[in-house]
Amino acid sequence: MFGSTVMEVVIGMAFCYGSLALTVTTLQEALSATFSLRADMLRACIQRMLRDPQFTGTARAVYAHLLISAHDDLTDAHVLPHPGPSYIEPANFAIALIDAIRIGGAELDSAIAAVPDPQLRRTLNTLYVQEGGDVQRFQAALGCWFDSTMARLSGAYKRRQLLVSFLLALLLAILLNIDSIHLFQTLWRHPALAAGIGAVPAALDANLVTDLVTLPIGWTSFPPVLDAAFALQVAGWLITASTTLFGAPFWFDILQRAINLRSTGAKPAPVEVGQAMAHHAGPAALESDLAVVAAPARVPVAP
Repeated sequence: MFGSTVMEVVIGMAFCYGSLALTVTTLQEALSATFSLRADMLRACIQRMLRDPQFTGTARAVYAHLLISAHDDLTDAHVLPHPGPSYIEPANFAIALIDAIRIGGAELDSAIAAVPDPQLRRTLNTLYVQEGGDVQRFQAALGCWFDSTMARLSGAYKRRQLLVSFLLALLLAILLNIDSIHLFQTLWRHPALAAGIGAVPAALDANLVTDLVTLPIGWTSFPPVLDAAFALQVAGWLITASTTLFGAPFWFDILQRAINLRSTGAKPAPVEVGQAMAHHAGPAALESDLAVVAAPARVPVAP
């Protein structure tokens, strides 16, 4: 009974946390696509990288290259630019940057010397001299520079997305009143509430919502009373929001393991050899085998 209660509590809480994390991930992707968060962050990083904060110089010329973006509005400095792509190949960036600084088909060394920003000019010149003036090696060095910059950008983007994920989860936890402390206490007293959960959800669908509403979540009275119980409820919301940082695959993996353990059932009792033989061969075969075992062994006598 104790083991069954623990299993149902684990299944119920893992299902709730996984469903919430899946919802948060879906909302996060929708917000990123709607507001072009990845594209905006990438363009801001390239503007800092190329020392073009107003997006009117080298960074805009790079974005106007067909290898980077196919939008015509980037060629006009007076038109509000499109956010641009969410991902750029390092090799394409290197080619676009070389074309952007070689205005009028000038030689590469003189084009680098004509770059207006002193810090960008010094960086490009250092890479060019380090590669011995070879254009192919210089292009590869630009790609490596872009890669290292994107690695730092990826870390910053992930940290920001973790914060957005936590805030979205906290908002949903408050709106739906998903209190981890109350959820645990209720499932511990009534483990049958999680008995209907028998599979890991594949997406946000009607089956997921149906299973979710069977759990002890939601508001029974609103607004809440500001007392000690409300402080405990706030703690439960914070715990719920924190669980989404592990991601939906983590909780659904735990859920799948728990469902598999529940479906195996209890360990069968040991069966005696005689009982097993009687079950498979029938009573007649069992009497015959016992007669052979009970018969005394005959010892041959020498003539």
